[in-house]
Order: sequence, then C-alpha cells, then structure tokens
Amino acid sequence: MVHIAFTGGGTGGHIYPGLAVASYLQKQGNCRIFWIGSNTGMDKALVENAGIAFFGIPTGKLRRYVSLRNCADAVKVGAGFFAARSILKKERPRMLFSKGGFVSVPPCLAAASLGLPVWTHESDASPGLATAINARFSKGIFIAYQETAAFFPPSYQDRITLSGNPVRPAFRSADPAEGRGFLNIKPGERILLVLGGSQGSRQINELVRETLDVLTRWYTVVHQTGRQDWDLPPRERYRPYPFFQEAMPSVLAAAELVLGRSGAGTLWECAAAGKPLVLIPLSGSGTRGDQVENAGIFARAGAAVVLGAKPFPQASAEAVGSTIAALAKDEGRRNALAAASKRIGALDAVRIIGERILQGES
Repeated sequence: MVHIAFTGGGTGGHIYPGLAVASYLQKQGNCRIFWIGSNTGMDKALVENAGIAFFGIPTGKLRRYVSLRNCADAVKVGAGFFAARSILKKERPRMLFSKGGFVSVPPCLAAASLGLPVWTHESDASPGLATAINARFSKGIFIAYQETAAFFPPSYQDRITLSGNPVRPAFRSADPAEGRGFLNIKPGERILLVLGGSQGSRQINELVRETLDVLTRWYTVVHQTGRQDWDLPPRERYRPYPFFQEAMPSVLAAAELVLGRSGAGTLWECAAAGKPLVLIPLSGSGTRGDQVENAGIFARAGAAVVLGAKPFPQASAEAVGSTIAALAKDEGRRNALAAASKRIGALDAVRIIGERILQGES
C-alpha cells in the first residue's frame, strides 16, 4: 500500500482542495492518506470528517513584515518541524503533498530533511510566503493560473504544472433541485448566493444589510454569513446560514448569481459550477493582495464583475445594489459571465494533480 502524507490548513480554502485530491488518490486503490495540520483551529475536524487520519503539530504564522510575534512564532515553527519529522519517520509515507498555508512549511521542511519527495500547490495568482519556501524543496509545483509561473525563478520552470485549483467533483455535477429542496425554495424562484468565505466577511455582511431591500426585489438572497458577527434574522426572501459545508455544491448549483469574496476556493467552486460572479476581494493592509489579483484574472477573462479595490470601482452599498440589479435585468450579460466562468473551471485540477503525483511515485 502506498502511504501519502498531506499537509496544509488554517482555512477551508487550504483544506477542502487538499481533501478533493486525497479522495481522488484513495479511489485509485491501494493508497493510504494521512494529514499533518495545525493542532488548533478547524483543520482536525474537517480532515477527520472526511475519514482521514489527522496528526496535529504546533504552528506559527509566517509574516513578510517586522513583528514581535515573529520571535514566538519562529519557536512554534521549529517545534512544528520536529513534530512533523517524528510523524513522518513513524508513518513512513512515500511522499508529501502540500496544499499551502503557514502550517505546511514545517512538514515540507521535515519531508525534505528525510529525503521524501514534496509536491506543492499554489491556489492564488501570486505565491504566498509558504509556497515560496516550500517550492525550494519540491519535486513538483502546481499552479492555478498561467500568470503565476512568472513569479518563480527560471530554474523552477521545469517543475511547474498548470493545474487550476482542486474542487470536489460534486461542484461539477450537483443537482439544483437538491439545493432548492435544502433551502426550501420553489422552482423558478431566482436565487442570489452571497458568500464571504468559510469564516464569513464583516464587510460583505454589512453591505447585504444595507442593500437587502434592493437585492430582494430581484432575488431570494441566500447568505452564508459565517458563525460570528451577524444578527439579522431570516425574513421573506432572505435566508441566512452560518455555513453550508456539505450542502454547498447543490446550493451553488441552484443559484443564478453569486456575490462574494475572491479567495481561491470560492472562485474555483463557482467556476466549476459555471456561475456568473460579482466579487468584492479582501483588500487593504491586512492582506497581501492575493484576492485582488485573483479577482483581476477572473475579470479579464470576462467571468466576473469586480468591486472594492483599485483599479476596480468602490464597493459601496449603492454600487453593490446597482450592479446586482443591472445583472438581474440582463440575461445576456449573466450568460456571458457564466460561460467565461465555466471555461476557467473546465481545468480539472483534482485529476491533473492526482495523475501527476501517481506518475511521479511510479
């Protein structure tokens, strides 16, 4: 039996794509997967719910800027390295696949120190610090966008494979009727799905609050709010949910239009489902700008309307309301956005990554 270690975590955007690849490998037979992730946060629950053995390690955040917290986190990264190395020596996998996030660095360093092949995937348009570190030790580097290759040195280019972003197969085949049944929404009723990522978005929640009267003129608004920072109760044509989890593929299939962030997971799940998008990327001093870059690629491809960060228009309540209303009235524009979205999502990262790993192993 082939043993393969996975790592990555911190958010659903790092975990769910990795689980999709793990599931593909398991279906090929004679393959055991285990996961090394953070010993705090959501990692353990999501991985174990998928039936995969989980090993937690200490983790410290990686920062590109000066902070006193870097000292404490450096100690955690060191502890994570030794914990991951001990796990890898005991479990003896053939290789390690990294889905990124700061938790992935200690296991990748530990695998490299043991001579194990490392494969890494970058979800965003530009590589994060974790991927920049992991790529140095990787046998193969998977990227979601062709533009990402330019961020790596020339000596890395022969190790790079354009794969897209992994999404669960259910997003390509989900039944809209099942989603309507879950939401208790009748056939023919138009649905706007609002997504703020796996943890919700205060900005998007507030914009929905301010524009709800406008949005509900056109749609039943189905809103994934996150588990915190929301107190607006359900009302006619408004359905708030903390988190959809397993129902997400069918809920997304039922939606006519999606309003959301531009994290890699959200974008590619919507693209796999062929959905038109209105994006409000996370921006500002608290982010490295990856969501703005991701949104820009989708906008240039004709798959999304983007608000909220330069060079795009401001994401005011007025702009959100008028944009949604204009798209609600223009079926041709929605169809064009959906077609462009589907073209992006046609790249099947789960199969590409899974086959490449198995070819490399053999």
